[in-house]
Amino acid sequence: MDGTDQAGAPRGPARPLPAAEAGFDAVALARNLLRSIRSGALATLDPDGAPFASLVTVATDADGTPLLLLSRLSAHTRNLLADPRCSLLLAAGGKGDPLAHPRLTVAGRAAPTEEARARARFLARHPKAKLYADFPDFGFYALAPAAGHLNGGFAKAATLTRDELLLDLAGAEGLVAGEAGAVAHMNADHADALALYASGTGEGGREGAHAGTWQLTGLDPEGMDLVSGERTARVLYPEPVAEMGALRKILVAMAARARGAG
Repeated sequence: MDGTDQAGAPRGPARPLPAAEAGFDAVALARNLLRSIRSGALATLDPDGAPFASLVTVATDADGTPLLLLSRLSAHTRNLLADPRCSLLLAAGGKGDPLAHPRLTVAGRAAPTEEARARARFLARHPKAKLYADFPDFGFYALAPAAGHLNGGFAKAATLTRDELLLDLAGAEGLVAGEAGAVAHMNADHADALALYASGTGEGGREGAHAGTWQLTGLDPEGMDLVSGERTARVLYPEPVAEMGALRKILVAMAARARGAG
């Protein structure tokens, strides 16, 4: 925001504060945008150094690292293979002025990944991509964040470090390893509980109580990610978890609370 200094002289726009000094929970908002927005604007560098922006679909790894599925025939992929520096804009939609809604820019470097979990997580988030994911020109990429710039709406801005954007998975290796089985089990046997979790975020009841079929696409030590058609929901646990036994107990308790509040 513009203003004046103590002597009354005009001054330029204020720089965004670090997340810890921003006056709002910038880390929580940034991580929510990372997990809930499924498409964004990817900015890469053309060979002559000019910026080039394009629309891409996005998922996240267990720690929040953005994941992309890109074709080598696309200009942005050729740019990344020549210079991996890039940024990714994730913006929340909504009614009214677009600038009143939060958005996050993640800056870093994107590189190809052969990690099986990256493929599984991306295709769970974007199941229609299974139609072309195995075409020879397509491959998965991971964007390693170096920094983030968050605009939470008017007069709410913050900068974030890599460690503020991403989760620390140390000690949660068992949870990460068991994710695929837990996701399959919840989707097969606990669709009612998933609808209850989504309703607790305000998403599940937007079209009637527990409307729509929700699918679990991923879970991590901080929360879980759900989709229903074009809607997404990021569900946080009451407290972080690091192993499957604790996760099961928390999910049972969360479902019971949601049923009691319904």
